[in-house]
Amino acid sequence: MNTDKSMHTLLITGSNGQLGHELQGLSYTHSWKGYKFLYTDLDTLDITVEEQVKQFFEKNRVDCLINCAAYTNVDKAESEPQAAMLANARAVNWLVSACAANNAPMIHVSTDYVFDGTNPVPYREEDPARPISIYGKTKLEGEKAVLRYKQGTVVRSSWLYSPHGKNFFNTIHALAAEKDQLNVVYDQAGTPTYARDLARVLLIMADRSLTGKNTDVRGLFHYSNEGVCSWYDFALEIVKLTGNHCRVNPIETSQYPLPAKRPHFSVLNKTKIRSRLSLIIPHWRESLISCIDQLDIEND
Repeated sequence: MNTDKSMHTLLITGSNGQLGHELQGLSYTHSWKGYKFLYTDLDTLDITVEEQVKQFFEKNRVDCLINCAAYTNVDKAESEPQAAMLANARAVNWLVSACAANNAPMIHVSTDYVFDGTNPVPYREEDPARPISIYGKTKLEGEKAVLRYKQGTVVRSSWLYSPHGKNFFNTIHALAAEKDQLNVVYDQAGTPTYARDLARVLLIMADRSLTGKNTDVRGLFHYSNEGVCSWYDFALEIVKLTGNHCRVNPIETSQYPLPAKRPHFSVLNKTKIRSRLSLIIPHWRESLISCIDQLDIEND
């Protein structure tokens, strides 16, 4: 395999989303200077149109794909199951086929929502997936397509946030500036994941795939920041660290009903990815501070 970085092209789909945005930002840094990056979103490549996928791969050299494109509206998916299945499963099959035709590794981002949340300990990769929402079911189908591919990698993550896009961090930050108090559920536990941290890991995996170490990063992996908290704990910390004086009240899930069921416990065990990539993973509070610092810099 050719190990000259200048000869490799990385395609990032869903590049306008929060994770895609962070991948773009990191790709401009010195560490990834040797690679050529292609960034696409709906306006340049609609992955839900099979012919568009085929034509894009025919016209563009793709040596590795990082797929961040997905249907991510968890609650809306309950009323739009076909749209969710199209983006999260059928389209992923088309991407896999295109990658296979080009002998290109594919790294696909998935979710903790493939679990039902009944485990008493953090979920390992080999634990049975039992999704309880349409979103989780469609993401699991997409995983299966990627894992059937000999050069496929799936990275499950959880509670993704950044200063960009629609996510829990931005919602709480905005509401806390407007309201005197907020009600946030305390009986769902997981781990927030700063999108920039996940983006770094995905680029490391792409680099390994393209420099003769592909067997190290094939298969299924879990990645989030370290630590465990509830949505209430996360909101409390966001409010405190952003200097707001809004009161955060803990409530039960039953007091805030939503169309889609959420796993009550979806902490991910990261032993495999930590050891395989020799990672030191930041605690979620540490990464939250980094996110807020990033927001402050961009707002200056």
